[in-house]
Amino acid sequence: MSTIPAALGLDSDQVASLLRAAGRAPSVHNTQPWRFRVTPHAIELHTDPARRLPVSDPDDRELRLACGAALFNLRTALLGLGIRPIVTLYPVRGQPELLAVVRHGGRKTPTPQLTRLLRALPLRRTNRRPFSDTAVAAPEQHALRRAALDENGWLHIVAGPAERAEVGRLAAQAHEIQMADPGFRAELAAWTGAEDGRCDGVPASAGGPLPEEQDTWVLRDFTAGRGRTRVDGKDFENEPLIAVLSAHLAGPDAELQAGLALEHVLLTATVHGLAVSFLSQLTEVPEIREKLRRLISGAHPPQAVLRIGYGWPVAATPRRPVENLLMPEPSTAR
Repeated sequence: MSTIPAALGLDSDQVASLLRAAGRAPSVHNTQPWRFRVTPHAIELHTDPARRLPVSDPDDRELRLACGAALFNLRTALLGLGIRPIVTLYPVRGQPELLAVVRHGGRKTPTPQLTRLLRALPLRRTNRRPFSDTAVAAPEQHALRRAALDENGWLHIVAGPAERAEVGRLAAQAHEIQMADPGFRAELAAWTGAEDGRCDGVPASAGGPLPEEQDTWVLRDFTAGRGRTRVDGKDFENEPLIAVLSAHLAGPDAELQAGLALEHVLLTATVHGLAVSFLSQLTEVPEIREKLRRLISGAHPPQAVLRIGYGWPVAATPRRPVENLLMPEPSTAR
């Protein structure tokens, strides 16, 4: 007998498929910091405090960003089943760990665009390997910006030699600051370079090759030093598309909003055959994040920085079983 409750007029297997889709969202070091409570009339999204990154994400900004991406997947999967989701953010005052409640809002026929995103959802990967030197064309760039705008986000494409050089310099500076912190290095080691068999973290097989001094845009070693220094003799590309994602709000609402926009952008990139990885150090070091905001003349701080290009297929990182995502306690939300 399934341990997944029925909800929203869906049976246990359908609810399990919704939670499985939500759990495919990206998160820093693949921590998967979300939990769900399923009731007959709602699915609640909660943070998982046990999966915090207190050194690199002391304010839980990236945790909420990841949960926003999971919420986008949950909402998209519901639309794929013909259900219009009604989403309430932060529904209970004084319970910041309860991020959202999703309810049944009637029937809605999936659009062709939604169907394409649904097909891309299980195919999306964070690709930490070298990309080709083929430039991302203007129509694809427009589609990515449109995806962010659809979720009230803004995707700034880094353009021009001077701006690109400064972003690269800031990325290197942020990396140096983080790697000088023993606590950060210990946290990184705890979640990356893991042997196969874990259902979270970044396994060594997904970490990509070890970056070298000439690799401007890929700096972190996700393989615990076990990465190869070359992939078929190729260095990392010199000119990926670099995009900075911001939200139009401030505070925790902005982080959830940015998470929705982030996953819409990532799935749109997948639809267009693009590969994406993250330059998280640029947003994790506060003084660098502020310098980046000023550089791009942003009204609000950047939430994520993306490296985008054409890559080769990579394996998916592991995911927690759906049963492990459930919260058994009674809900106080109404």
